[in-house]
Amino acid sequence: MIKIRTKLLIYFAFILVLLILLFFIREESNERVMELYNENVDNFFLLNEITRETDETVQSLQIFVQEPLLENLQNYQEDKEELLQLQQTFRENENGGISEKNVLHMITSFVDQTEQTVEGVENQNIQEYSQHLNDAETTSEYIHETTLDIINTELTNYQELSLLIDEKVENTQKMGLTILTAIIILSILFALWFSNGITRTIGRLTKAAQEISAGSYTGEDVVVSRKDELWFLTNTFNEMKRNILESVNDIEEKARLAQLLKEMELKSLQNQINPHFLFNTLNTISKTSYIEGAERTSDLISSVSALFRYNIGSLDRETTIKDEVNIIQEYFFIQKARFRDRVEYIENIDSDCLSEPLPCLTLQPIVENAFIHGIESMAQGAEIQLHIYQEDEMVCIDVIDNGVGMNEETINRLLEIEEKPEAASSANGAGHSTGIGMKNVKERLQLFDKGSVFTISSRVGEGTKVSIRLHKK
Repeated sequence: MIKIRTKLLIYFAFILVLLILLFFIREESNERVMELYNENVDNFFLLNEITRETDETVQSLQIFVQEPLLENLQNYQEDKEELLQLQQTFRENENGGISEKNVLHMITSFVDQTEQTVEGVENQNIQEYSQHLNDAETTSEYIHETTLDIINTELTNYQELSLLIDEKVENTQKMGLTILTAIIILSILFALWFSNGITRTIGRLTKAAQEISAGSYTGEDVVVSRKDELWFLTNTFNEMKRNILESVNDIEEKARLAQLLKEMELKSLQNQINPHFLFNTLNTISKTSYIEGAERTSDLISSVSALFRYNIGSLDRETTIKDEVNIIQEYFFIQKARFRDRVEYIENIDSDCLSEPLPCLTLQPIVENAFIHGIESMAQGAEIQLHIYQEDEMVCIDVIDNGVGMNEETINRLLEIEEKPEAASSANGAGHSTGIGMKNVKERLQLFDKGSVFTISSRVGEGTKVSIRLHKK
């Protein structure tokens, strides 16, 4: 994740490098111009010094010829040495031109002629030193003319070079202006890109927050391509929205469960006819039957009493698979009294599963549906099986009947029917002691255990199997 601060530092470092590069280019150009200028100026000064020193050497030689004194000889020797030093400097700086080489040769000839003049003076040979003095003066004039020609040529070349230098300086300035303009344009583009990336993300977050404040939690997640602090903030915001949505769903599920419980309580109340009076009456009939020797009648009445007591009890009470199985056994005892040998009830129950919790009135509505819609119309051989067992970490409950079965459309309709309180005693629920539909059972199981599975598999003429899968607690 590249932080916004890092991006800004990289940007400013890039701009700083460009500015430093521009500065060095301009400095290098200026330095080269100054070098060319100094080279030409130094060369001009050197040629001028050679001319001047040649003239001074001629003058000091003439003075020595007129007055051959030791002091005058020393002045001549000093001027000559300075001229030789200038000759050596010029030789080091010369570019190999013909005029420059002529100047060097003429200086050498000039020095030889002055030395011969001094030698003629010392020998007092007037004809000899006069001739050599004239030659030295003539050579001095040649040196003067040649240096002037070189200076004129150099000035002409320097004028052309000056134009090239001016052009180069102008190009350097244009390049600098171009780089500076590019820096400004890049800065503007970067500012727009950078600010747009921030404001666009903030705008999306603002819009998503407005949707959440309006109660809409199902909008698409805010997506950010660049990984920085806003990317982290956006992911956190999306996670918060999902958590809120889960919380809202939990609240809605709890509200739905409360509604289901209220409906069940209403249906149970509709089945009550002064329950205390009913229980007392049934108990009295049971005891009377027992006293009179009708023990089967007494047991039947006790089963009816237990069934009613269980059905009209508090629906949010804790119950277990064992309690549900016990009430199924009471229910079957009553049905056996009605159907006798026409119906058979078979249990296959793992005792380790009996202590597992289960929503109240889960198995009885399933068994009632098996009776009413499955085997009630069968003249003989009707059979209902209850299998409870463990599989991996799941508790498995299967209610199987060999009744008339049903097609897929009937199964879907059965799971979609929402029982109304006024329909509890209708034809659709005739024979039910609970008035609870299969959809109600399925939804309460899902609220009880989100990972629960409730399925119905059936074929016409082959029976029906209702399966429940619950996580072990």
